[in-house]
Amino acid sequence: MDVLIEQKTWTTRRLLLLVGVVLVVGLVAASFLTTAGPTKLNVDAERITISEVTKGTFQEFIPIDGTVLPIKTIYLDAPEGGTVKNILVEDGATLTAGQPVIQLANTDLQLEMVNRETAVFDLMNNLQNTRNVMRQNRIQQLNQLADVDYQLKEAKRIYELNKTLYEQKVISRQDFNQSQNTYQHQARKQQLTRQTLQQDSVAMRQQINQMQESVNRMQSNLALMRKKMDDLTIKAPVAGRITSLNAEIGESKARGQRIGQLDMLNGLKVRANIDEFYISRIFPGQKGEFVLSGKTYTLSVKKIYTQVSKGLQIDMEFVGAAPPDIRRGQTLQVRLALSDQTQAVLVPKGGFNQKTGGNWIFKVNDSGTKAYKTDIRLGRQNPEYFEVLEGLKPGDKVVTSSYEGYEDMGELVLKDKQE
Repeated sequence: MDVLIEQKTWTTRRLLLLVGVVLVVGLVAASFLTTAGPTKLNVDAERITISEVTKGTFQEFIPIDGTVLPIKTIYLDAPEGGTVKNILVEDGATLTAGQPVIQLANTDLQLEMVNRETAVFDLMNNLQNTRNVMRQNRIQQLNQLADVDYQLKEAKRIYELNKTLYEQKVISRQDFNQSQNTYQHQARKQQLTRQTLQQDSVAMRQQINQMQESVNRMQSNLALMRKKMDDLTIKAPVAGRITSLNAEIGESKARGQRIGQLDMLNGLKVRANIDEFYISRIFPGQKGEFVLSGKTYTLSVKKIYTQVSKGLQIDMEFVGAAPPDIRRGQTLQVRLALSDQTQAVLVPKGGFNQKTGGNWIFKVNDSGTKAYKTDIRLGRQNPEYFEVLEGLKPGDKVVTSSYEGYEDMGELVLKDKQE
């Protein structure tokens, strides 16, 4: 009689197959869990820069290069053309107001000066001669008037005497009429003589005045010529230091040609060029500062030049005393403030911003072994710091060096070089 043999459910083969399937599924699950997390990258800690986030005073500023110049420069030009005769000072000398600098020679101007002086002297001689002639004529006319007055007085005396004699019938009517006519003639002659003398006096005064005006005009022209002759000696208009003196003995200088410049010594200023990008943020009174010999000095924007050529040009003056050892032409590194000082969370500037655009950063964990990708928001900046608005707090440590090759990573594993 056959016996029914029960078949076993879990055979050795099935158990081995089940174990294999479980192992494969486990491996797949482990691989999935491993790849589903952030992408990691092992990084040598010595090849990156780790900076600490701080809280402190923040001010937006731009670095500019300024050149030290005199507070005022006066250019020396030749008022008159001529040949350089004498150079009376050396380039760089300190001058007083009115001190001669260069003497020019101009023979044409000298000849014209002599001719005008001669013309003035001739006109003055003519005026004096005319006055003498007129004085003599007046004396003659006064003598004639005196004779006429005397003859009139005699004619009047004879007329009055004859009138009495005629009334007494001592003389004839003919003698009386003759004396009367003589008296009337002398009276008329006196009147005409006085009118002539008065008219001649008026004409003489007019002629003298006209000649005097001519002399005055000639003397004014002569004074201008003398000033032009004086201009052949170029003088310092104010006290200062002569620089850029450009003249040689025997050299010909045209009128208006520049021969040098005079730097006033009562102060200094700093001139700088600024990128046109900041043109709307520059205004008079804006402050800047620089460090010289370990001491900080403050500048204030005094003048903004309206013409923009290769940048915006400004002049700054010192707030307070200028450095004692500063020199004309010296270059200064100036920090020009674009905002007031405020308290802010700060992260040092670095190459990370070029890849992240300020939207995220690698933040280092407390143990310093890993750095995780963290979202942030940055605000203003200056050449040293970014202002952090969100995502970081003081005391955090972040990677601020370049993220070249790290931009697609979610986590950096920091390892020492010895490891």
